[in-house]
Amino acid sequence: MNNKQYLMLSSEINQLEMLIDEMPEYRVFEKKALEARLKKLEEKLSTLNEEAMSQKAVITFKGEPVFGTYGILADFASKASGSFSDAITAIAASLEDNLAYMGRIPHKKENQLIITNIARGSFGFEFEVPRNGTDTLMPELTSVEKALDAMQGLLNSTLLDDEEQITEIVEEIHPRAVSKVVEFLDTLKSNHAWFAYEFGERKVFFKNISDINKAISILDQDNIKEDEETYSGEFQGILPDARTFEFKAQDGETIKGKIGSEIKDPKILAKEYLFKPIRVKFKSTQVGQAKPKYMLKDITSIEFIEHSDNP
Repeated sequence: MNNKQYLMLSSEINQLEMLIDEMPEYRVFEKKALEARLKKLEEKLSTLNEEAMSQKAVITFKGEPVFGTYGILADFASKASGSFSDAITAIAASLEDNLAYMGRIPHKKENQLIITNIARGSFGFEFEVPRNGTDTLMPELTSVEKALDAMQGLLNSTLLDDEEQITEIVEEIHPRAVSKVVEFLDTLKSNHAWFAYEFGERKVFFKNISDINKAISILDQDNIKEDEETYSGEFQGILPDARTFEFKAQDGETIKGKIGSEIKDPKILAKEYLFKPIRVKFKSTQVGQAKPKYMLKDITSIEFIEHSDNP
């Protein structure tokens, strides 16, 4: 049973529980029938192991190192699968706010993928994400699954040449993680290979080496601009749950952006700084010619200023 089937089973159990709770007592026979069905589903669910609840990612390769559906060069397979896994662990670490520009990638062992099967269609591998003991009816996505999803969105956006969407994703992940994605693509480029990547309900399909070269060019560090910009003005709006803000600068510019996960309690912004003249630093991210995206990552650097104070 795959993860999709598991979630469907879990959903049916939840619906049955709601129906049983809401059903009037006089509908005895209907209630017993539902309870019997619920018991069978719960027994079926209890027999599942961790692997059955894991998401699977499938990568198939084409190009010079691949021999149809028969096989793949071992050296290329090792390098490609390894660099793909490195990219995922780096993205996962960045989403957990643990990734630095240099040094060891945190939690690399815990965030590794497992190759569980050979993928056909062309030739590739099926990767699995262990649940690490998770045993809930509706399990939350692990950091690795979030990383797989982010990488899929990033790669798909390069195919669509959507710099706005790429900027949105790059803003969430560390530049070092983006460079790891480029390293994976460079491994394919140097071996004249391309690939298809399936995760969840979506599939990203690179048709040829030109698509690989295009993605590398878009994600190149020279095409990604990250900076820290200082503005004077006032927060005009703070949405703590959505983790978004609207800031009116003294020059009249309105800046909309996100509140970084480093700020554990965004409600403090609304309580302490809303509609008050301040000086604040935002991280700006821009890919190519897309509009910059802004994020507030440090609340401690905010300074109160006098109305007459200039930026």
